[in-house]
Amino acid sequence: MDKNLIQRLISGAVYGFLIIFCVTPLGSGMINKISPDLVKQSYLFYGLITLFTFIGAWECIRLMKFGNSWEKWVVFPIIILVYYRFSKRFFQHGFYFDFNLSEILALSLIVIAVITLFKFSKELYYENGKLIFTVVYTALPFCFALGLPKFSSAENTITLEVFFLFVLIWSSDSFAYFAGRLFGKHKMAPKISPKKTWEGFAGGVILTLILSFFIEKYFPELRGNWIIVGFLVAVFAPLGDLVESQLKRTFGVKDSGNIIPGHGGILDRLDSFMICAPVVYLYFILEKLI
Repeated sequence: MDKNLIQRLISGAVYGFLIIFCVTPLGSGMINKISPDLVKQSYLFYGLITLFTFIGAWECIRLMKFGNSWEKWVVFPIIILVYYRFSKRFFQHGFYFDFNLSEILALSLIVIAVITLFKFSKELYYENGKLIFTVVYTALPFCFALGLPKFSSAENTITLEVFFLFVLIWSSDSFAYFAGRLFGKHKMAPKISPKKTWEGFAGGVILTLILSFFIEKYFPELRGNWIIVGFLVAVFAPLGDLVESQLKRTFGVKDSGNIIPGHGGILDRLDSFMICAPVVYLYFILEKLI
C-alpha cells in the first residue's frame, strides 16, 4: 500500500476520532471512567471549537501572506474579543434565548466576506482587507458553532447536533465524490475546483437527504427538522469547499497548512463546516421563531 495513502488514513482516523471524542459523550465518558466527574462534555466541545478557531486563524494569516504590519498583530486580539463574547453566552446558556443585532451583523459579515472573495478579491491584497476577512472567516463560523447544540445546565451536557452536522458534511463530500467519478460530465466551477461536477453535486444532495431522513427518524431529540438540515448541508458544503479553494487560488497556495498529514490544514478540512455552521444556526433560529 502506498505510504501516502497510509499516512492519509491514519491522520484522517485521528482527526475523526478527535471530533467524535469531543462532540459526543464518548470523550467525557472515557475520561470520567478514570476519574469521576473530572471533565464535562461541554468543556471538551468548547475546547475543540476554540482549538479550531485559533489554528484556523493562524493558517489564514499565513495563507493570506500578511506583511509585518500592525494589522497582522491585532488579528488575534480582535478574534479573542469576538470569541469571548460568544463564549460568554455559551457558558451562560444564552444561545437561542434571544437573537440580537450583533448576531444579525455577524451573519451578514460572513455573507459579505464570501462575496468579496469571489467578486472583489483584489480588496484582500490590502492589509486591512486581510485583517477583516481573517476575523470574519475564521472566528465567526466557529462562534456560531457553539450555539448549535442544546445545552443541559443540570448535567452540563450538550446534544449531538454538531456530531451529526459533521456526519452529513462527510457524507455529502463522499457521495458527491463517488457520484462525480461515476457520472460526472458537467463542471461546476472549472476555474476554482476542476473536479467538482453538477452530477456529483446532485448525487451528494440525494444521498445526503436519504441519510438525513434516518437521522430525523431515529434522533427526535435534535433541534429542527434534519431533512431540511441535510438539504442545507448538501447545498452549502460544496460552497464552503469552493470558498476555501478560491481563497487559496487568490493567494497562490496549495494547502492552508500541514497539521493533518496528507490532508492539509484545519481550514482545508473544515471549509464546509465553516459555511454550514452559520447556515444551520440561522435555520434553527428561524425554525424557533416560526
